[in-house]
Amino acid sequence: MSKTIKVALAGAGAFGIKHLDGIKNIDGVEVVSLISRDLEKTREVAVKYGIGHVTTELGDSLALPEVDAVILCTPTQMHAEQTIACLKAGKHVQVEIPLADNLQGAQDVVALQKQTGLVAMCGHTRRFNPSHQYVHQQIAAGKFNIQQMDVQTYFFRRTNTNALGQARSWTDHLLWHHAAHTVDLFAYQANSPIVQANAIQGPIHPVLGIAMDMSIQLKAANGAICTLSLSFNNDGPLGTFFRYIGDTATYIARYDDLFNGKEDKIDVSKVDVSMNGIELQDREFFAAIREGREPNSSVARVLNCYEVLHKLEQQLNAG
Repeated sequence: MSKTIKVALAGAGAFGIKHLDGIKNIDGVEVVSLISRDLEKTREVAVKYGIGHVTTELGDSLALPEVDAVILCTPTQMHAEQTIACLKAGKHVQVEIPLADNLQGAQDVVALQKQTGLVAMCGHTRRFNPSHQYVHQQIAAGKFNIQQMDVQTYFFRRTNTNALGQARSWTDHLLWHHAAHTVDLFAYQANSPIVQANAIQGPIHPVLGIAMDMSIQLKAANGAICTLSLSFNNDGPLGTFFRYIGDTATYIARYDDLFNGKEDKIDVSKVDVSMNGIELQDREFFAAIREGREPNSSVARVLNCYEVLHKLEQQLNAG
């Protein structure tokens, strides 16, 4: 596929903008349609990025014959349904994490992808961040094996706001959104399926209706373990911080930066063609389309993560 890949992007919020900024650096790709709930704000973003078609309905963009692929940066609750709509319309699709907010939705997407043969990928960005890629390369080379991962996912989000501090029309979720990053990354980096999982959660917020604090323990078949702490109550540095404790080293990953256990910075600037994890994720999506292959973080490859989240949800509900 040598022609320009023409893309529709749904969701002109904080993450949609990150994708638009990343795509600007990728040759042979053009965003031709932008979909979002607020038409005026969407038009403003479209003008800034030179996007010709603007709409509030995903179906309008799916009806455009020139659209080859769709990137979904929409509310979590819409992910599975919209991914299925894209596949049914014959479009390749990348959906932001999480793939779905329940196991059945994730299974339905995977089943339809297998039927269509289209590229369907989920935005498990940690697989692409240079910091985590560096660790993955050490593991693949046999130089490092994980004994334990200690992960903190912390935000100060006691109101319904997004990464830009803007009001959200939907409610975020520690388990189905934020834990998904680490559950998938742990199994991916350990190169071993998760065989044991446990979760406890704090009080349910009276307005938002979700737990604001959560603790998860995981064990892989090869014996590696992971402890994940998540909070929307943390009044401090925001984001996710990973400590890899292994047989030969300790690594601390903070988004695209990496340090050893003594806080000496490790140069990861040559790990890939960019230091931007979202851009690298998008590059993989478009490369998979061009090459007719399954992408890293395809919907099939991340399905096990959602099976684990389902088991954890059942455990929390029973508790």
